[in-house]
Amino acid sequence: MHSLSWAIGSPRQPDCRSTGQGRSNMTVPSATQHQPTIALAQEFLGALSNIPRAKQNKVQDLIGKFRSNPRSSGINYEIIRDARDKNMRSVRVDQEYRAIVLKPEKGNVYVFMWVDKHDDAYDWARRHEASINPQTGSLQVLATVTREVYEDAPESSPLTSPVNESSSPLFDDVRDRELLRLGVPEALLERVRELKSSSALDAMQFVLPDEAYEALLFLAQGEDKQEILEMYGAPDEAPSIDTEDFVQALLQADSQRRFHVVEDDDELTRMLNAPLEHWRVFLHPSQRELVERDWNGAVRVLGGAGTGKTVVAMHRARYLARHAVRRGESNERSILFTTFTRNLAQDIEQQLHQLCTRQEMACIEVINIDRLIHRLTSGQGKARLAYSNQAGYRKAWRAALQLIPDELDLPESFYDEEWQQVVLPQHARTRQEYFRARRVGRGKPLNRRQRAAIWPVFEEMRNQLNNAGLRTIEDCTFEAVQLAEQGQLTRQYRHVIADEIQDFGAESLKLLRALVPEGANDLFLVGDGHQRIYGRRATLSSCGINVRGRRGRKLRINYRTTEQTRRYAVALLEGVEVDDLDDGQDSSSDYRSLLQGEAPSVQHFDSFDEEVDALVQLLEGLDKEPDTEAGDGQRPTLRRDCCIVARTQRLRDQYAQALKARGIPVAIMEKESGDEATDNAVRLATMHRVKGLEFRKVCLAGINAGVVPAPRSMDSEDPVEKRYRELNERALVHVAATRAIESLHVSSFGEPSPYLTSANQ
Repeated sequence: MHSLSWAIGSPRQPDCRSTGQGRSNMTVPSATQHQPTIALAQEFLGALSNIPRAKQNKVQDLIGKFRSNPRSSGINYEIIRDARDKNMRSVRVDQEYRAIVLKPEKGNVYVFMWVDKHDDAYDWARRHEASINPQTGSLQVLATVTREVYEDAPESSPLTSPVNESSSPLFDDVRDRELLRLGVPEALLERVRELKSSSALDAMQFVLPDEAYEALLFLAQGEDKQEILEMYGAPDEAPSIDTEDFVQALLQADSQRRFHVVEDDDELTRMLNAPLEHWRVFLHPSQRELVERDWNGAVRVLGGAGTGKTVVAMHRARYLARHAVRRGESNERSILFTTFTRNLAQDIEQQLHQLCTRQEMACIEVINIDRLIHRLTSGQGKARLAYSNQAGYRKAWRAALQLIPDELDLPESFYDEEWQQVVLPQHARTRQEYFRARRVGRGKPLNRRQRAAIWPVFEEMRNQLNNAGLRTIEDCTFEAVQLAEQGQLTRQYRHVIADEIQDFGAESLKLLRALVPEGANDLFLVGDGHQRIYGRRATLSSCGINVRGRRGRKLRINYRTTEQTRRYAVALLEGVEVDDLDDGQDSSSDYRSLLQGEAPSVQHFDSFDEEVDALVQLLEGLDKEPDTEAGDGQRPTLRRDCCIVARTQRLRDQYAQALKARGIPVAIMEKESGDEATDNAVRLATMHRVKGLEFRKVCLAGINAGVVPAPRSMDSEDPVEKRYRELNERALVHVAATRAIESLHVSSFGEPSPYLTSANQ
């Protein structure tokens, strides 16, 4: 069985620069060769989280001794004579528990592999061995009873189910040498050669190293072999690998999805105190390559829901902050981390505090884009920010609409869309500026005479806002851009990192460009057009941001949802064109989830009460309280792990009242509240509120016609505008569905939404 692992090395090694072929050019300084490298396997951390807290404390003390002196007389090694791996050792935690440590003959390396009660720990050691792949140089942990694994597989397993003898093996056109380059262990080569179905490959996932399984998965789904070899394979003419050099193996790019070098005892303590928070230390090689390199300009990172875009952005912030601290700039907030919503900004800041040291956090400012704009322009007069859903704004708009010219016979919705999509984003403040404004994407063409006729509406809107002491966020943004370009901002940034940029308007993207000078490591922008739920398309190039060539990247592995949920969510966007945040199109078919599970359940009910009764039945099947005695490492799903998601706040509250009336405790997630489940109540939220969050179980409720899509969102008479709104509505359901980690339940009552029909086809 393979394991994801982390290494704790002392001292700090040089920064890794991935070469793009699954290897690293990282080297070990000769001056530190004598110092020990202490490593922790992910399976060890999982086992650690499953033993009593008092025992965990003893394990932490033991690891502390290793870091000080692994040859201390207080450390009791025991040889495991019948272990298949000659390097396996047992170390006493106390009279009852043992830790399994890998101690290679060569190098000053100690790898904590497992911890358990005495007999169980020894049993684990007998079934596993660690070796360095002779092709890739990465450290791999495998179950040594590979053939027995297949013989003992359940009869229903794809491993043992009959196959059509006439079907060809999956990898007939892949040579043995190429499979080995992709990280397939030689011991598993024969079995991989026998695979004849994707389901059989899926069943091998738990015995294949991650890098090998991912590469085989993409090959089985028809991806170009040469591209996969370039992405995952070791170089064809790679230098010889020393399969006894475990220190160097820990530095390989493929190993770094399983290993992490920790700089100090504080970070080690944080990791051991939260052993299951893998995102803090685990990075896929494709993620690490984005995080740990010097870019010569702006970078755009795409990726579907669950691919770890935000994690990459946070690690990038830490990477830049670490270098700022080394330059002696820890007291300067030289790194701006911004995103669209206030809730997500709060979550990111909290997680960065877990990831970074105090000195590193002192270099980073986390703030959502609107709040940033308000702060940058707060000294520019006393006008207040006004949004379209506020009373003062609506009053000004009603007054402006009184000037609509009768001769054009255009609906009120046209003026609202023209104001929002043309006038404000292009900062048209005079009639001449409006004449020059581009109207790409607007379905109704206007000549110069028509523009002149409707301009008084927008001019009056600005007059009304000025008289009321109000400013739009768009106008404030352009003021901030001007201040930045004139060098009048008090705070100067070296680096800007922005998450969820698909929801940023053109004016906000122009501000990001203005906030930091063009140059190395200036802009790191992360987003996904499939998740655009607030705004409409704005291209980076039109906002002065150049990400052409190798500085436009995409993440392709989904870590959050099951493959079944991913497919369901992607089907919601079938037939809808999605942009790549610049001048191209993005695909939803080129990323995959490595997790397998049940297909989402979709149910329709005649009435609201019937749907609520079904939700109650589902919730009553969940554990009401944690089972502290669970010994299998898998915490049961609790009610607080479940979120019921509705399209509107009103519908959300109706479900909350109905569930409470049936004795189910609920916790409503408000727009500005944090996501802190203090009791075992099921959480309820709107689709907009759950963006950026995840739950083990998600229930999309009330997915009815007339609700999804929301009628008010689809009332435009402009066909182009209507297509944009259709994308936003479909993306909203897509985002909500992809919050599910383990299972997704979708239900409706009355007449189901047309989106359910398309997703179920």
